Order: sequence, then C-alpha cells, then structure tokens
Amino acid sequence: MAERKSETKTVAQNKKAWHDYFVDEKYEAGIELFGTEVKSIRAGAVNLKDSYCDIKNGEIFVVGMHISPYEHGNIYNRDPLRKRKLLMHKKEILKLHGLVAQKGVALIPLALYFSGSHVKMEVGLCRGKKLYDKRDSAAQKDADREIDRRMKSNRNEKEY
Repeated sequence: MAERKSETKTVAQNKKAWHDYFVDEKYEAGIELFGTEVKSIRAGAVNLKDSYCDIKNGEIFVVGMHISPYEHGNIYNRDPLRKRKLLMHKKEILKLHGLVAQKGVALIPLALYFSGSHVKMEVGLCRGKKLYDKRDSAAQKDADREIDRRMKSNRNEKEY
C-alpha cells in the first residue's frame, strides 16, 4: 500500500508568544471551524497575536484568535473573534488542565497550519518571561547574528 505523505503548510505563527514566554512543551490540536473560516485561513487572513487557550468542562477553547470574514461569504460568515473549540484527546486535555492549574503556566497558540486538508494548531505550554529574561534572549540573538556575520565574512575572504 502506498502511504499518503501529509504536507504541512504554516499559515500563521505567534511570534509574540516566543518573545513573551518560555515554551516548555508543544501539542498538536485540531480545530473546529466553519467553511468560510477555512477559506479565510487559506487566504492567510488569521491573527494569533493576543490569543490564548481556556479549558472548561473538559473541553479546550482558543480565545482571541482573529479570522477575518471571508470576502465572498455573505451570510455564512461568523464572528471573527468567537471562541473556537480545539480537538484533542480527553486524557491530553485533563493532563493540560492539571498543568495549567499551576501558577505561571498558560496554554498559548504558537502556530496554525494545514496538515493535508485539515487545519491544525500548535499549542504551547508556556511560562511567562520576566523583563530580564527578554533582555537575555535579545542579547543572545544579537550575539548569534554577529557570529553568523563574521563566519560568513571569513568564508568569503578565504575564497579569494
């Protein structure tokens, strides 16, 4: 039997989450959407910037994710900021609920992508960064960038 290779195409990333939080673990979840929302996501009209996940009654929801109304959707368009249910196994949700109950831990959407024809969301179990942590990661990023620049210039000098 020939296996179908499911390709992943990232539609949106939450770069602010990587800046504001330490990501301890990542989880993949399906997301319950309507047809016009999927079409808007395919067009790239989605924003994860200020979104977070909430667990209530054994179900997990993403709150604050903005999916712009589909321009050809007329009456079938839904509220752009409505709560959307995430699809995960019950054991995973209960495990996450126990972890989120700890102080300083939150569930934050990191990315939205297509896996084949299905929309999936990468959710991160995150701890908040303090201001000095943000400064440290910015300094590390600058140092890495400077090292890469110097390595590239050294390689170019050796070629001549």
